[in-house]
Amino acid sequence: MAENKFLQWMSGNTQSIYWHDSAVISELDEAIGNGARGVTTNPFLVNATMRSAARYWEEHLPKADPAIKGDARAEAYCEGVARHIAAKLAPFQKEGFGKGYCCAQTNPLHPGQADYIMEQAKRYALWAPNIVIKMPATRAGVKAYEECAALGYNVAATVSFTVPQVLAFGAAFQRGAERAKAAGIKPGLGIAVLMVGRTDDYLRDVMLDTQAGCGEEDIVWAGLACIKRAYEIFREREYECVLMPAGCRGGHHITELAGARMIMSIAPKIAGMLMDENDFREKIQNPVSPEKIKRLETMPEFVKAYEPGGMELDEFIAYGATNRTLTQFCECGWNPLTTL
Repeated sequence: MAENKFLQWMSGNTQSIYWHDSAVISELDEAIGNGARGVTTNPFLVNATMRSAARYWEEHLPKADPAIKGDARAEAYCEGVARHIAAKLAPFQKEGFGKGYCCAQTNPLHPGQADYIMEQAKRYALWAPNIVIKMPATRAGVKAYEECAALGYNVAATVSFTVPQVLAFGAAFQRGAERAKAAGIKPGLGIAVLMVGRTDDYLRDVMLDTQAGCGEEDIVWAGLACIKRAYEIFREREYECVLMPAGCRGGHHITELAGARMIMSIAPKIAGMLMDENDFREKIQNPVSPEKIKRLETMPEFVKAYEPGGMELDEFIAYGATNRTLTQFCECGWNPLTTL
């Protein structure tokens, strides 16, 4: 096992929790050795592991029924991979909050259909008690998320890139958790993802296209500025839901958040970038410089992402980063699984 001292320090000495962002088992074993206590999957990652580690999954999953086709086939593969990983992680639940879980994402082809999302979520909840059901950060997703939280399910909002999106889900989880408690149900784990690196990717294209008054030295801080601001508001409002930085593009997306009460989704590539990191300090309290934020604010798309009131619920599904990521999850994840 390659020893990653930074990840070991962060997961063992701060309140930050490390989850592995990959469904490849050989990578997971190494991550667990460095402190990982959960796994995030999505259709893209399930498709990738099914194709790259076909022999492993042939040995560990039931043989696919050729009569199951289309969306049902894709869901069956997601179920098999998620169940297998969830069983591997279950022993870690005894270590406490946020540990011992595996995420599984609902069908990205239906981000605007709350009833569809709910029906699928109810099936996912039967897979294992430590499955976290990922649903889209859309208006329909907010509705389904609250209803699932009220049933005591573990839930995560994904394809989310902005402060308004995660705040909507923080509030939705709070409402759902209170309803669960009133009904005598123990609330599950609530997560609101902010895909910091994908936020940067989108805003970089916007910057280049609009010739905005900022540069690359600012763009690489855009996602961090959003999640740091959201974190402050989550703490002020005492939300039980926790933020999850994901879709990272550089080691700074983790080092600058170290010490936060967050669940960090860290892909093997990012873990590799942190291998030689030797600055073991909590940096969540360090703000992004006002000068960078001022330059980023020359882009209306950043203002939408950064300001708590930057978007209304109806605007979530149309935000550029949401559209492009949903498309990737459909075309490079879910759709290929329907015919695998």
